[in-house]
Amino acid sequence: MSTSTTPASTEKITHRMILSTSGRIHVAEQGSGPLVLLVHGFPESWYSWRHQLPALAAAGYRAAAIDVRGYGRSSKPAEVAAYRMLELVEDNVAVVRALGERTAAIVGHDWGSPIAANSALVRPDVFRAVGLLSVPYAPRGGPRPSEIFARMGGEEEFYISYFQEYGRAEAEIEPDVRGWLAGLYAALSADTMPPAGAPDPHFVSRGGRLRDRFPTGRLPAWLSEDDLDVYAGEFERTGMTGALNRYRNMDRDWEDLARFDGAPITQPSLFIGGSLDASTTWMADALKAYPTTLPGLASSHVLEGCGHWVQQERREEVNELLTGWLASQS
Repeated sequence: MSTSTTPASTEKITHRMILSTSGRIHVAEQGSGPLVLLVHGFPESWYSWRHQLPALAAAGYRAAAIDVRGYGRSSKPAEVAAYRMLELVEDNVAVVRALGERTAAIVGHDWGSPIAANSALVRPDVFRAVGLLSVPYAPRGGPRPSEIFARMGGEEEFYISYFQEYGRAEAEIEPDVRGWLAGLYAALSADTMPPAGAPDPHFVSRGGRLRDRFPTGRLPAWLSEDDLDVYAGEFERTGMTGALNRYRNMDRDWEDLARFDGAPITQPSLFIGGSLDASTTWMADALKAYPTTLPGLASSHVLEGCGHWVQQERREEVNELLTGWLASQS
């Protein structure tokens, strides 16, 4: 174990590697007490929880933020199928066990939200509570995901469909990782996102690129140049394929999770989204279904005027909601 100093006053965070079926998972942790596992989304890393680690530690919890398989210092298997949901669930179980715990609360943002939700669904013996940020829980069901996303956008291509072809998005992103990340972060942040009526950055014109619709010129208020350096440095070193392979497994997940079709998550749960976040607003019906799909829901919050990166854009509110919810479980 080592102590690392990075931007945003994370000098007390310790880092370790844990063995898993993928090889290794990198974990950044702080504090002692009941374990809270934090799972990031795309395109981020453990660093997206830099504001929550000290807040949870101060509240009496052992906070552990992972680099998801394919990201940062965690292993990056070559096979696309190695990034299927059930493999990521087992990574999370391996982390809990390696940290010497039997159970944990799990909290996820963006892709981390369905990873956290499915961890709670598949392994309720390990994950005693689940917090979901930005992406609401929606049980497995309906047509294959690839069929749903292919129908979105009309003449334009939805970003998830754009990500499916191996190497295509990589060719756009990897020549200028820092610039691409800055554009994406700005496109989905409340203070820098394109104005209403502008072309939607979640879609690609035929023959175009995602970044064609990203704003330029300034970073969102939550993101410093040093923060951007941390994110860019990770992806410049690792490339983007491991991260993108998560998107390339949605149909496999749909097949793997067939036995959970329509299944609710019954553990105590929490949802936090942003009113300006498409990940939240597009799934308004999923929020309405929570009495059925999340019967253990303690509370659901849509933060007014907040974009996609909720725990970074509105860190104090999110920290208060998380610590209050966790305290209510004890």
